[in-house]
Amino acid sequence: MVKLNRIYTRTGDDGSTGLVRGPRRAKFDLRVEAYGTVDETNACIGMARLHSAAQPKIDRLLARIQNDLFDVGSDLATPGADAAGDQYPSLRIRPVQTEALEQLIDQYNESIEPLTSFVLPGGSPLAAALHLARTVTRRAERITVELASVEPDTNPEALRYLNRLSDLLFVLSRVANGNGTRDVLWIPGNNGDVKKP
Repeated sequence: MVKLNRIYTRTGDDGSTGLVRGPRRAKFDLRVEAYGTVDETNACIGMARLHSAAQPKIDRLLARIQNDLFDVGSDLATPGADAAGDQYPSLRIRPVQTEALEQLIDQYNESIEPLTSFVLPGGSPLAAALHLARTVTRRAERITVELASVEPDTNPEALRYLNRLSDLLFVLSRVANGNGTRDVLWIPGNNGDVKKP
């Protein structure tokens, strides 16, 4: 008889889910929403990588970020502080990970055309996908801010990481658009250029 390795457990059929520690939570709980949206961010970056083969440095960077986002998810799925003397401390996002994003932002931003207008999501397929990942990252950040307001033990470094990540994804979208030369710029609708259909 073949033994099946089932992916479903049926334990969430009541609308709850387990965290790394602590009691089960409703699937609409803010903490679950936070790490779930981080997972969604990761999926968006995975989709962006379908378009990054021509830019291997960016592809490797996105792969590193995907791994970091698993760290963020684990961090957010682990409420509370470790007990004194825990043999295996909880996985937490560390300042060095956020600092690495800041260095990358500065490095890539040096060669980009200065902004003269707001940038619309679009341009190349990679840039458009990175803009989508950026907006989902911002949503993950907003939810994490709300979580931290009701659960102050939320790691503030996870929030900082998400904030810097959205900035880096914006910068990388401009890199993907020829260092900003092929950005799609916003044209306000009240400037008289709007044509009637």
